[in-house]
Amino acid sequence: MGRAYQNRKESMAKTSDMKAKVYSKYGREIYVCAKAGGIDPDGNLALRSLIDRAKKDQVPAHVIDKAIDKAKGGGGEDFSPALYEGFGPGGSMVLVECLTDNPNRTFGDVRQCFTKAKSKIGTPGTVQHLFDHLAIFVFDGDDEDAVLEALMEADIDVTDIESEDGKISVFAPNTEYGKTRQALVDAFPDIDFDIDQIQYLAQNPTPLSGADAEMFETLLALLNDNDDVQNVYHTVDG
Repeated sequence: MGRAYQNRKESMAKTSDMKAKVYSKYGREIYVCAKAGGIDPDGNLALRSLIDRAKKDQVPAHVIDKAIDKAKGGGGEDFSPALYEGFGPGGSMVLVECLTDNPNRTFGDVRQCFTKAKSKIGTPGTVQHLFDHLAIFVFDGDDEDAVLEALMEADIDVTDIESEDGKISVFAPNTEYGKTRQALVDAFPDIDFDIDQIQYLAQNPTPLSGADAEMFETLLALLNDNDDVQNVYHTVDG
């Protein structure tokens, strides 16, 4: 119960510089998503979800519109996804999701973040197998049975469903994201997702304390300060 999935909290940023970074990350992600899957949110569920999250994180409409208009033009930067794996302080494991127009630069920048935090970047496959790649949906509710029934009727291969503190969490294979989201919306038309995205979830949490915990916070700060970094997933408990 109560798995440590992450909900973006950048909207709580207190400085204009931090907010600008959040807007930039969303703008880049929306642009890439719209360019790959189409600019119509009704036909691109991933884009619709992304726009909803951006609005909840108080990203201005003009930032969202600009990213979509940019994708509509068909030109612009050629961003590609990149996933870096590394070993953090105290035996922790870290996955870093990026969108980059220069993989060599981004890899060097991410590696430098690890080095500054007395950590080590790994080779592909060294850490990823310690995470589950899942579609996660969190929303208000307490009737697990009704949710499970709706998903089973839609032939969704549900990984798990949890109910805690008036919230239901649905976990499904990442490949079932669109199908799962549509089934939930069809079954519960008024549904409002707190979390609606694909994430990496650590299979086994790593407790940290003292100097290791402080150094880990340094690593997170360095990574999140990089414009190419979109998400950071880790095994650290709490």
